Amino acid sequence: MPGVLRSSILRVVTSLQIAVVIYAVLSRLTYVLVVGISLRREDRTGVYTRLHGRVEAFRRFRRTASIVMHHDAFAFVLLCLVTRNTWHPPLAWGLTLAAGAVLALIGLGTKLWAARTLGGDAYYWHNFFDPDEAIGPVSSGPYRFISNPMYTIGYLQTYGLALITRSLPGLIASAFAQAAILVFHRVVEKPHFQRLHRQQ
Repeated sequence: MPGVLRSSILRVVTSLQIAVVIYAVLSRLTYVLVVGISLRREDRTGVYTRLHGRVEAFRRFRRTASIVMHHDAFAFVLLCLVTRNTWHPPLAWGLTLAAGAVLALIGLGTKLWAARTLGGDAYYWHNFFDPDEAIGPVSSGPYRFISNPMYTIGYLQTYGLALITRSLPGLIASAFAQAAILVFHRVVEKPHFQRLHRQQ
């Protein structure tokens, strides 16, 4: 079955599409590695805050993280557009459009709600740079219902866009992107939060 799936994908994907898929995968890896390595270094050694002070270190990190995150989002949208109509589910186009739109609205709405609940600085991992200002575990907004809305329900919009564009590589890239961010959460964020909140 994997061989059949692979040959099916290769039949519908052109060289340009393959290049864009590679670009999107590398963009996601850049995001989780650049942000992850920076945060782990700061968490373990405080290297950036010692060099620049808490405020300036966070400002520099936030600028870099923002560029990397926006680039990753651009690469994913480009992937879905360039590989549109590479998946032909046995559903009417209107049905996949509606289902994709619903997923996108739920995912984006949840992500925005979670970001608003945390605040702009927390969205960019401020507590790695200024643990004294960290807020405790959040139990308001979407966090009342699920412990990690950003990386779970908040990723539905990627699947939604892949459905809207009927992009098979988009669906696969959505699963890859979500898996990568969940690994990032487990390896980088979770240990930091556990140490931080044990100390409070």
